[in-house]
Amino acid sequence: MSDGAPSRPIRIGIVGLGYIGTTVGGQFHRHPDATVRAICDLDADRLESIGDEFDVPDDRRYAEYPAMLEDRGIDAVLVGTPHTLHYEQVVAALDRGCHVYCDKPLTTDLDRARDLTARAERSDPTVMVGYQRHLQTAFRTARERFTDHEPRWVTASITQDWIDDSRGSWRLDPELSGGGFLYDTGSHVLDGVLWTTGLEPVSVAASMDFHDDENRVDSRAHLDVAFANGATGTFSFHGDAPSVREHLHLWDDDGAVYLEGTQWGPRDVREIRADAGEYVPYVDPRGEQSRADAFLESVREGSEPPATARDALRVTALTEAAYEAALSGGRVTIDGLTPEFAERE
Repeated sequence: MSDGAPSRPIRIGIVGLGYIGTTVGGQFHRHPDATVRAICDLDADRLESIGDEFDVPDDRRYAEYPAMLEDRGIDAVLVGTPHTLHYEQVVAALDRGCHVYCDKPLTTDLDRARDLTARAERSDPTVMVGYQRHLQTAFRTARERFTDHEPRWVTASITQDWIDDSRGSWRLDPELSGGGFLYDTGSHVLDGVLWTTGLEPVSVAASMDFHDDENRVDSRAHLDVAFANGATGTFSFHGDAPSVREHLHLWDDDGAVYLEGTQWGPRDVREIRADAGEYVPYVDPRGEQSRADAFLESVREGSEPPATARDALRVTALTEAAYEAALSGGRVTIDGLTPEFAERE
């Protein structure tokens, strides 16, 4: 599809009309190279309102995901459902030959993350995960540093009034969320560090405070991570703070790069020199792609998307190990990140 010949818009089916389904779905709806052909949600009122907004005919508004996939006019699927539903929906879309944009985390189970990575890497359809920091100029600028600098020490934190923000939603139901603040907003921070630095986590110790009596939905988490090159990292996630602030401090032998910001706006980037002096590189966020831009470009060109299933596998592996470490009180080894590529029936 990259020979320059005119082509029709890519036809998108959206499952889950919450924040991601409507935000990224809106990007597709407004994009000249895409059209929202079908939508799916259990909420009839939401189907009606979003269907009208995205100009989706009544006969392409579905309450059941398998029924939407029967629409053979769909080229790609946006998965914006609760975390634990992602695996089956991504597998079903790939089995239909559809490209997939899946919100983060790709899945909340390590074996399933390995399986999806194997499927994505041996199949033709594009699989992109919703880690949008891969598109943000500040993070891309910071990543350039570590092409010729080896990370040695990482500190990272994020705060949010997540518990109150999540009341009444599936995010506080572990059967749908797979966990708590770490698996939701915290997932972006873990991915931001791993992708920006290229570090591979090998073990983690953790402590957590839990919102629920069953100790499944964490409100605060503190991680001590060891990496394959000998680097170490400390991560703090505070899900009942009054506002959003994010800090990533990434050190090497020559200094550091700092990524910081408030709420959900662009992050600032600073380079710290060995003499403690600071340099602020020029960052122009106007050059950033939207998530729809990046996905559609990967589909059209057959190129690797900015955030891959393998990126998501690393995050799931570290997250699952952190929950195990917090509940056991010990340090947990992270291994088996490479998925098996055995042929399946």
